[in-house]
Amino acid sequence: MGQSARVAGARRARLGSVVDPLRDPDDPELLDPHQERDLAGLVEAARVASGAVRYGKVGRVGCATVVVNRDNPLPTGNHACALYGSSAEVAGTLLRLERTFADIGRAEAVVFASPTTVAEIEGIADDAGWHAIEESVVVVHRGGTVDVSEVTVRPARDEDLPGVAALLADELGLPMEGTGRLVRHLGQRLDDPRCVLLVTDDPDPGARRLLGFAAGFTERGVGLVEQLVVRPARRRRGLGGALAARAVATLRSAGALLVAAQVEEGGAGDRFAEACGFVTGYPVTAYVRRVDELLD
Repeated sequence: MGQSARVAGARRARLGSVVDPLRDPDDPELLDPHQERDLAGLVEAARVASGAVRYGKVGRVGCATVVVNRDNPLPTGNHACALYGSSAEVAGTLLRLERTFADIGRAEAVVFASPTTVAEIEGIADDAGWHAIEESVVVVHRGGTVDVSEVTVRPARDEDLPGVAALLADELGLPMEGTGRLVRHLGQRLDDPRCVLLVTDDPDPGARRLLGFAAGFTERGVGLVEQLVVRPARRRRGLGGALAARAVATLRSAGALLVAAQVEEGGAGDRFAEACGFVTGYPVTAYVRRVDELLD
């Protein structure tokens, strides 16, 4: 067996040990702590790599892993994770992160806390002036079938990017006049073979618009379904399920042995993910610190 084959086999074994079996044998509804932390480490490594496409950088600030990308207008392109150390080290890192994000012109510093972050992060963050703004959960695809026979999903093309940007901006509440930056960012991703961008068209030939899209990324055996948006008036008609199923299949074809997504805990996205064959992995809390006053 060649070296590359041995490396690939070892990687499959490592991933397999994390996701199969996924459940804690003492509590089938939960991951055990070691699996939870290992899974979070794999997913976060893929998330920071995705955030760095194309001109971003990944590095360390204190005891945190950080991705900064001036060309990426989304929080996923500019955030920190995996804050692990003593209380003093984590507190010092939060202070350094404020300056890190202020120096690149961001209005906010963002930290995603998961099982790779110290358990005391809530109190440390509160003392440092950071605020928890979102509770979400990472879900892992475990199979299941979705009837996609009535929905056509295709890879996106350059001419689709303004439509994708408009759908994404509307979903995230971003100003529509800022979609030009999103289009440039999406164009950079379209040129990266690790990225997946799929769309579904309005069947009315006169409409010439997109009804939805799914964006994903794959890195070192880990696939991410990062965004999935369907036009509000066309939801609950199978479009989202078809996009999710095709995204998972495409990521697996690109080498993903594990496919994950991050959704709002207990929300419609959580229920939709479950219907598409995803199961709960671990919780994630987003902490934010305004750094506008440091920009001068």
